[in-house]
Amino acid sequence: MTPTTPGTTTIRLLALREQYERLKPRIDAAIASVLDRSAYIAGPEVADFERWFAAHSGARHALGVSSGTTAIELVLRALGAGAGDEVVIPANTFIATAAAVIAASAQPVLVDVDERTGSLDPSKLGDAVTPRTKAIMPVHLYGRPAPMAEIADAAGHVPIVEDAAQAHGARYRGRRAGAMGVAGCFSFYPTKNLGAFGDAGLVTTSDDRLAARVKLLRDHGRVSQYEHAVIGQTARLDTLQAAVLRVQADCLDEWNARRRQAAAWYREMLPREICPPDDEDGSESVYHLFVVRVARRDAFRAHLDARGIATAVHYPLALHLQPALAHLGYARGDFPVAERLCAEVVSLPMHPFLERSQVRYVADAVAEFLRG
Repeated sequence: MTPTTPGTTTIRLLALREQYERLKPRIDAAIASVLDRSAYIAGPEVADFERWFAAHSGARHALGVSSGTTAIELVLRALGAGAGDEVVIPANTFIATAAAVIAASAQPVLVDVDERTGSLDPSKLGDAVTPRTKAIMPVHLYGRPAPMAEIADAAGHVPIVEDAAQAHGARYRGRRAGAMGVAGCFSFYPTKNLGAFGDAGLVTTSDDRLAARVKLLRDHGRVSQYEHAVIGQTARLDTLQAAVLRVQADCLDEWNARRRQAAAWYREMLPREICPPDDEDGSESVYHLFVVRVARRDAFRAHLDARGIATAVHYPLALHLQPALAHLGYARGDFPVAERLCAEVVSLPMHPFLERSQVRYVADAVAEFLRG
């Protein structure tokens, strides 16, 4: 499986083309149906997808929105977050988690993460929660559920909002991601386990009042065609994206199961010390990413690239070191675990169509590097 020419990718990080090809007739028909009716906003496909997602997640409501970032912002606004309020988030996550807090006019408060999982460390919440804390927002990083029971114990009466952007279908102690906190926020960015053909997102909640508020905020506060109860924004899930998502949703459980199989092969073939930890009892990751830790990351990635194996880094810079968040006042060294992880993590190929022979090829290349 060695590439025939330098730079040729033998094993890709993602398999978006394969996903489309498997469902091409159904996806094309769903898109054509929307085009034929020319109903691009609030078409029946949106409500159909929302019903499916609510049933799948176990939440009473699922509300399509324009992106995962917007989902977080709208939930925080619906909770009443604003100037002077704080939202606790992990230091190791994509910047959208913090950006959405700021968009809601609140202040992100960072906490360090667990060395093994990279998720928010519940033992650090005691110092972070104050009377100004409006919400705690754990991230189900890489598709692995955060330790929600421990977080809930530490949170007390503070609402928990799940950043479930990478965790479509993940389970924690029998409950799906997005159905454990006061709300769950999902992204359908094309690379996600359930991805749209552009930007899209969704909010899950079983709180009727919160759902009603999000529904207003996503559509200019509209209560009738030209009557608006509150100031909202343009944050709807469009009908074309909903149509695509509804078709692919039927494959989500199967594709997640295939990801778990690929992860099992990786664990069988790779040295245990570089692999992410196994799922805890009662937990079920959906392996949005398969992330290993390697000390000489640049050399490691170059070694795999030379063998046609695509890799990525999620994420190379902890939030407190992001230039855009310098105004938060943190400094290097404030969150040492997040900094160590950000210096060592590497994402290996992970998608539903990986074959055992491909995982073996990756594992052999990794072993070759580690021996060297």
